[in-house]
This record gives sequence, structure tokens and C-alpha cells, in this order.
Amino acid sequence: MDTEIIEQLETTQNAVINFFINYGFQFIGAIIILLLGWQVSRWVSRLVLKLCDRAKLDVTLSRFFTNVTKTLVLIFVIIIALGKFGITIAPFIAALGAIAFGSTLALQGPLSNYGAGLTIILTRPFVVGDTIKIQGVSGVVDEIKLAYTYLTNEDNEKITIPNKQIVGEILHNTFSNLLVETVIRVGYGDEPDRVIGIIRNVLSEHEEVANDPPPVVGIHDFGEYAVEIGMRYWLPTKRYYELLYGINQEISNKLRENNITIALPQRDIHIKNGPG
Repeated sequence: MDTEIIEQLETTQNAVINFFINYGFQFIGAIIILLLGWQVSRWVSRLVLKLCDRAKLDVTLSRFFTNVTKTLVLIFVIIIALGKFGITIAPFIAALGAIAFGSTLALQGPLSNYGAGLTIILTRPFVVGDTIKIQGVSGVVDEIKLAYTYLTNEDNEKITIPNKQIVGEILHNTFSNLLVETVIRVGYGDEPDRVIGIIRNVLSEHEEVANDPPPVVGIHDFGEYAVEIGMRYWLPTKRYYELLYGINQEISNKLRENNITIALPQRDIHIKNGPG
């Protein structure tokens, strides 16, 4: 029994020695190529990132180009390393093609997300920091990946949208702000120009109200019982409701100080006495 174990150990030892004799230099060369290739890929990716920064590309596009460049360099290095062992990549490419073809239907959803993500990154309908509204949700773009786009809102909620739900849909991009559209109804006895001036002063004194485009205040419509004063202005998305409520309070206070009241619906009721 001991003799058989010794023979097996000798056989294993001989196989290991023969491997290193036949492929030792190739193995060492492949390891060196991989290490050098890894360093080169990092250097090239940093170079691409610097070029993107110099060209003032947005963060999403810069990261995409950097990652693609690094991946391509590593693939090229792996192919060279495999060649040191006399291994051709043609069978691997054929096998990967067959696997990809067979799994296309099963991965249709995820693959469509990746394709849509690539479209978003290249066409840039929005970038990190923009405010978008799509599929009934809105928020500030926090991160764009190949499969998903992540939004955040004023409540610090993280909204994840599959990219295939974005491409081909109607997209509203208001960049860093959201639009406020509202109407105040005042009585016909009040001077509309005076009311408009009060509202404009409140908006102009607020630093958070965007100046580009500037706020617009004017007569929106003439109702049955009131003049409708319309307002359109922009507020930062991250503090939208906080600022909106504060501005509404200031406008209400200023109107009250100037003896201007918000008009309420009125009805005239005439009572007629019946016969007798």
C-alpha cells in the first residue's frame, strides 16, 4: 500500500515538474503580462478621465468612457496572456456567442435596460443633478448606471427607475429647479396692479427664487367673483415644498397688511314671497 502511495506521489511530482519545464516560462510570462496589463489599464483609464475633465464632459459620460477603456485594455491583455499558452480564443468566442444567443429571451428585460442605459449615457437627455419627471415620478438625478437611473427627492427617498422605462417615454427635464404655477383670487374692488406689485416684491426679495427665467406675475383670468392673479416661478427641487410654503405665507401676510383679502365664492339669493 505504501508503495502505491509513493508511486502516485512520484507521478504527481513528475507531472508538476514536466508542467513547469514545458510551461514555466509561459506561465511566468502570462503573469507578468497580466500584472503589466492591469497597471496599463489603470493608467489609460486615468488618462481618459483627465481628457474627459478637460473636455468638460459630465460625470456620467466620463465614468462610462473610463470603464469601457479599462475593460477593453484588460480584454486585450487577457487575449495576449492566453496566447502564451498556445490557447486560441476562437472556441471561446463561439461558445460565448452560443450562450448569448440561447439566453437572449431569458435576459431580454435586463439586456434592454443595459441598451437603454447606454442610449441615455451617449445621448444625455439628462445628467446628474437634473430634475426629471417620468412615469409619474420626479426627483433629482443622483446616479446613472447602465441598468438603472437613481433619483432622490426632498424627502430623501431613493427612486430606482429601470432605464428601459425612460427611453422612448415623454421626459420632463427642468434641470435643477421645479416650476411653481398658482393663482390667487382677489376681489374686483382691489387694484390688480397693486396686488401684482406686492407679489413681485415678495418674489424678488427671495434669494432662492430663480432669476433665469425670472418670475412672471400677471392677471390670469377674470372670474365670476374675482380677478385671478397668476404666478409662475422656479424653486430648487431639493427644497421645493419648504420654500413654497414659506413664500405663500409671506404673500398672505403682505396682502393682509395692505388690506387685500382673498376673494371667496359669492352667491346672491333672492327670496320671493309666494301668493297669500
